[in-house]
Amino acid sequence: MSFTVTLANFDETSRIARATLTGELDASVAGQFKEAVDRMVALHPKGVVLSMGGLEFMASAGLRVLIFAKQKLGGDVPLTLVACQPPVLSTLEMSGFAQGVHLTDAV
Repeated sequence: MSFTVTLANFDETSRIARATLTGELDASVAGQFKEAVDRMVALHPKGVVLSMGGLEFMASAGLRVLIFAKQKLGGDVPLTLVACQPPVLSTLEMSGFAQGVHLTDAV
């Protein structure tokens, strides 16, 4: 399966950047995800929401991009991951990254 990341239109009122991830996030497509993260960070959002219900797999390369995103956003900007599938959630929990983000079933 392929990977897609779709950026939502940036809401200037709420200043929340949103994206939807689908497919399998591995090393071959991590650069595509990083480019999307760079675009969201450049908006100087008050928060970032990643809808991950369609993301079936995430390799360590995807986790590295999430770590990069959290570092670039800084501690004052929350990163929310929505509807993580069990394999993705397992990766986040085993790495400890789940402790530094907001995990939710729905926005």
